[in-house]
Amino acid sequence: MRVNVAFTPAEAAEAPTGIVVDVLRATSTIVQALTSGYRRVLSCAEVEEARALRESEGEGVLAGERLCVKVPGFDFGNSPREFLSASGDTLILSTTNGTRALVTAASRCDRVLAGSLLNLEAVVRAAQKEGEDVAIFCAGVEGEFALDDAYCAGRIVALLDGDSTDAADAAVRLANSFPDAEAGLRASQSARNLEEAGLDEDIRWCARESVLETVPRFVGMRGHAAEIA
Repeated sequence: MRVNVAFTPAEAAEAPTGIVVDVLRATSTIVQALTSGYRRVLSCAEVEEARALRESEGEGVLAGERLCVKVPGFDFGNSPREFLSASGDTLILSTTNGTRALVTAASRCDRVLAGSLLNLEAVVRAAQKEGEDVAIFCAGVEGEFALDDAYCAGRIVALLDGDSTDAADAAVRLANSFPDAEAGLRASQSARNLEEAGLDEDIRWCARESVLETVPRFVGMRGHAAEIA
């Protein structure tokens, strides 16, 4: 099994199995929401797309944030702690970076999984079960490198224990430079933004390792939204 890492969605990477990482916080939220009973998550990049999607679907719980603040009129923000129980069948999540990474991965891979620290061992087992090459896509921030996603990617690479590219090796070395997961996440600008917004607890929550068994999978596109179930 060959394992590669794309530190930003724009980097050239493809494989039969793709794993998308947006650890602070979209993929962590998706894993938590599906674990708690939502049947599917419709992830879209723009706020108005999310609103239009709920209108067209005739149902759906709206969630999302901009600059760490819940979108006005939405039911929830983007904190995984808000999804400990399901408030409906469908969660419509507006997340710019995570959605774009999912769509990019889907164009380059036969199957796409959503990874985080919360489902770390479960997503690794799912990828190993497929038995094919793996590309890990870091969502980043507005197309740029994000340390938190790179850290999580490194943890996944280490557990996959495949034939790593230089990029995958670099992710492992980066992850190994921190004493634990929380330290790895807190070193990032994403974490500092959450701290400033009073969402420090989300960092601790997302740093918990292998506490959930759910492995979300990209199902297909529903208009501009990526359906994950």
